[in-house]
Amino acid sequence: MSPHSEGRPAATAATDARPTFRSEHDLLGDREVPAAAYYGIHTLRAVENFPITGTPIAAYPDLVVALACVKQAAARANLELGLLDRTRAEAIITACEEIRAGGLHGEFVVDVIQGGAGTSTNMNANEVIANRALEVLGHPRGAYKHLHPLEDVNAGQSTNDVYPTALNVALHVAAHRLLDAMALLQQAFAAKAEEFTDVLKIGRTQLQDAVPMTLGQEFAAFALMLDEDRRRLGEACELIREINLGGTAIGTGLNAHPSYAALACRHLAEITGIPVTTAGDLVEATQDVGAFVQLSGVLKRIAVKLSKTCNDLRLLSCGPRAGFGEINLPPVQAGSSIMPGKVNPVIPEVVNQIAFEVIGNDVTITFAAEAGQLQLNAFEPVIAHSLLKSLTHLRAGCLTLAERCVVGITANREHLFHQVGRSIGIATALNPHIGYEQATAVAQEALVTGTTVFDLVVAKGLLSSEQLREILHPDNLARPGISRTVPVQRPDRDS
Repeated sequence: MSPHSEGRPAATAATDARPTFRSEHDLLGDREVPAAAYYGIHTLRAVENFPITGTPIAAYPDLVVALACVKQAAARANLELGLLDRTRAEAIITACEEIRAGGLHGEFVVDVIQGGAGTSTNMNANEVIANRALEVLGHPRGAYKHLHPLEDVNAGQSTNDVYPTALNVALHVAAHRLLDAMALLQQAFAAKAEEFTDVLKIGRTQLQDAVPMTLGQEFAAFALMLDEDRRRLGEACELIREINLGGTAIGTGLNAHPSYAALACRHLAEITGIPVTTAGDLVEATQDVGAFVQLSGVLKRIAVKLSKTCNDLRLLSCGPRAGFGEINLPPVQAGSSIMPGKVNPVIPEVVNQIAFEVIGNDVTITFAAEAGQLQLNAFEPVIAHSLLKSLTHLRAGCLTLAERCVVGITANREHLFHQVGRSIGIATALNPHIGYEQATAVAQEALVTGTTVFDLVVAKGLLSSEQLREILHPDNLARPGISRTVPVQRPDRDS
C-alpha cells in the first residue's frame, strides 16, 4: 500500500472513474503525480532520485512534527506582517496542526538521506501542507493557483533555515525523551544499590582482586555515571535551542521581512514550548553545525559509558558455575539451540550493539560536519539521520536495560561471602598496622598455601583476633571514615 493511500477504503465502481493522476509542473517540465497524493512533483522527483536507505522521513515523527511547527510559525509571522492573507494563513495553520496531531505522516515519503541539503524534505513538507490547506479551502489537490507550496507555505523561507531549525526542534524533543529514559535506568540502578548496600565483595582492578567494597557501591557508581551524562546531555540541549530561522538562503535574510526572524522565532517557541532563540549572527549559524557535533559527542559519551556498564554486568554474571557468578541477570529467553539450559545476557548485549552504532554515527557526523563548504553544510540530512537514530536507539536501549534486566538482578550473597573470606586483597587494609612488607609476605603465603590472611596474621602473632575484626570490619574496608551504623554481611574470619 502506498503511503498516501493508507487508511483509505478501496476504490469502488463509483470511484473508478476518478482521475488516477494529476499533472504538475516544475522547472524540468510536467509530471504525473498520483491524484490521491498530498505530496507533489518535487517530492515525486526526490523519491525517484534518492532510493538510498528505504527509510522515509516519516520514520522520524519528531522531524515531521517539527517541520509542521516551523511552517506554522512562519505562517503566523507572515500573517502578522501582512505578507499572507488570513484565509491562506489559517488554512496552512490548520494543515500544520493536523500534521502535528499525527495526520498525513505517511505522505512524508522522501528518503532520509538525500542530496540538496534537505531541500527535498522541505519541498515534501511544503507540498503536503499546501495540498491539505487547499482541501480545507474547498479546492482539489494540485490547484496551486489558490494556494502555492512555495509562494505561500514557504514564504520568507529557505530550506537552509527551515531544515536545520526543524532538526533542532526534533532533536530537542528526542533528547528529552532520552533524558527521561536515562532517569528511569538511573533509578533502577540506584534501587539496586540500596538493595545491595549490605553485600560485601572484592573489587577488581585490571581484572585482578583489589580491595573490598560493597555490591551496592558498584551499582551506585552505575547510577552516578548516568546522572553525570544526563547533565551533559542537558547542556547540549541548550546549544540546539539556538536557531537560524529567518536567515533564508545564506543567513542574510534575503526575501524575508526585517521583522520576520524575531516573529517566527517567538511563534515557534509558543507552538513547541521550547525556548528557542535566534542566533546572533545568522550567516555564521547557517553554515555552522557545531551544535550537532557537540550533541553527537555527548551521545557517544553516553554510549561508551553505557556499554562499559553492560560489559560489567555481563562479566559479573558470567558463569553460572565457571565464571564470576557474583550476580544473576534475569533470564528472558533460551540462550542456545544446541546447549540445553544455557541462558545468555542478551539485554546487555543488545545495548552494547546500540552503543557500537552510536559511536559509528558520531564518526559519520564528524565527517559530514567537516565536509561543509562556505555558507552552507550540504550534508545535514545524514547528520539528521545519524543523530535521530542515536537518540531513538539509546532511549530504547535504556528502557529495555532498566525494565528487562536491571530491575530483576539478584546477588549471589553466599558466593560473595566466601570470596571475601578467601581474598588476599584484604591484606591491603593491614598496611598501616603491620607494614607493607609484612602484609605482602602474608598475602603471598596465603596465595601459595590457600590459608586465609586472617588466620596467618593471628598465627604469626602480628595482630590479635579482636584487632583484626575491627580493622577488617566491612564499614572500615568499604566505607573508611563512615560511622558503622548499618549491619553488613561479612564472612567469619575465624573459620
